[in-house]
Amino acid sequence: MRRGMLRGLLALVMVGAVVAAGGCATMNQFSAEVSTYGDWPAGRAAGTYAFERLPSQQAAGQTQQVLEDAAAPALARAGFRPVPAGAEPDLLVQVGARLSRSDAGPWNDPFWWHGGFGVRRGGAWHGPIWGAGWRMEPPRYDREVAVLIRDRVSNKPLYEARASSEALSSNLGAALAPLYRAALMDFPATGISPRQVTVPLNP
Repeated sequence: MRRGMLRGLLALVMVGAVVAAGGCATMNQFSAEVSTYGDWPAGRAAGTYAFERLPSQQAAGQTQQVLEDAAAPALARAGFRPVPAGAEPDLLVQVGARLSRSDAGPWNDPFWWHGGFGVRRGGAWHGPIWGAGWRMEPPRYDREVAVLIRDRVSNKPLYEARASSEALSSNLGAALAPLYRAALMDFPATGISPRQVTVPLNP
């Protein structure tokens, strides 16, 4: 029994070393699975925007502000501009984010950061497993962001984008900006959904 447990511990250490090495090779880029939907009018410029908050997002206060600050650079890269003070925006933008533990044990309590739209993800709990071949699988986390862009006058949804990635860390904050960038990388195109998108990380 003890020999089997030692073998399991050694395997876990080796897996950790491989993961660490892989992280070093890709530390300057970020990959995500992206899905985009909508019918952006041909010839229409990105235009000015204002963030729109649902009542729950308004109550979230600083939490929602973190999401909007993380999404703003991605919107700027796509050609959108914050509406000047006192003016009416061309578009309304709603953003959300979610973190869930994908090994779905008793701690699997996925939450939206007050995004207001989305589908719960998860699966069966895979570990730990005890026995002669003892092993413990590290927890995995699904991180997902969503962006919804609507015309302010008609209220028509024009573009929806989602980006998700899996990690061994529950640190969603560090992934927000690259996830939003990946989500809007192909704007205004929609393309195959889902698809893999890779974006560079800022130094």
